[in-house]
Amino acid sequence: MQILDGKITAEKIRHEIADEVQKMVSAGLRRPHLAAILVGHDGGSLTYVNNKVKACHDCGFESTLLHFGTGITETELIDEVKKLNDNPEIDGFIVQLPLPHHISERRVIEAIDYRKDVDGFHPVNTGRLNAGLPCFVSATPRGILELLRRYDVRTRSKRVVILGRSNIVGKPLASMLMQRSYGDATVTVCHSHTLNIADECRRADILIAAIGQPEFVTADMVREGATVIDVGTTRIPDASCARGYRLAGDVKFDEVAPKCAYITPVPGGVGPMTIAMLMQNTLAAARKEYYH
Repeated sequence: MQILDGKITAEKIRHEIADEVQKMVSAGLRRPHLAAILVGHDGGSLTYVNNKVKACHDCGFESTLLHFGTGITETELIDEVKKLNDNPEIDGFIVQLPLPHHISERRVIEAIDYRKDVDGFHPVNTGRLNAGLPCFVSATPRGILELLRRYDVRTRSKRVVILGRSNIVGKPLASMLMQRSYGDATVTVCHSHTLNIADECRRADILIAAIGQPEFVTADMVREGATVIDVGTTRIPDASCARGYRLAGDVKFDEVAPKCAYITPVPGGVGPMTIAMLMQNTLAAARKEYYH
């Protein structure tokens, strides 16, 4: 069994990006600039955004954080999005999800200029992804495939089972894995209405769990020699931890790991790769690699 270490891999990618940024600066170009909009004071979202800001610093990017209270209206938030759309100094930006219930995530995402949508959530980017055209790809699916690539875990002709059909992970990941340019795999997507999920999981050469149910995947659901990717990160109250909680993945790691050829840990697996791919998307936005 080998650990797919997202923390170490993401650090290497940040160094690679920093080298590219230094070349840009030496050539007289400005540094890439990523902005983030955060609404409210959710602990997980705040931690995640702060990690993105730190990653920007590590990569040599400029970064801007716009933090608003939960009282901001949908109209006011969309106005802030439009300001970033129109700001030529901002190469890409994200709106951290989830948003308060009174704000439509769909309307906010659709208000983002797709050429600055480094999260890859805008319908133009998701549509181009499905058509196999250049676009910004959602950072978590892209991070998963990059982690597999860097550990030389082949996807071509493999049977991949994805647990979860979210717009952020499951759907774009399935699309990428089916395409010649990304995965060339045979893909099954399971969800809450899938019958005999355990049987589907046992058929997988590569099993990807992205459902947000702590320790859902147990040893009896995984075949010997499989690769298991755990996307889940759920905060579980734990008085024995200094911060009062622990992070649990969708996979029961201790009992599943001995059966695996490769497995990601939580934390330290997919999470750092997601942020690294957001940095890569921002670099691409600064270079106008997809949209001119």
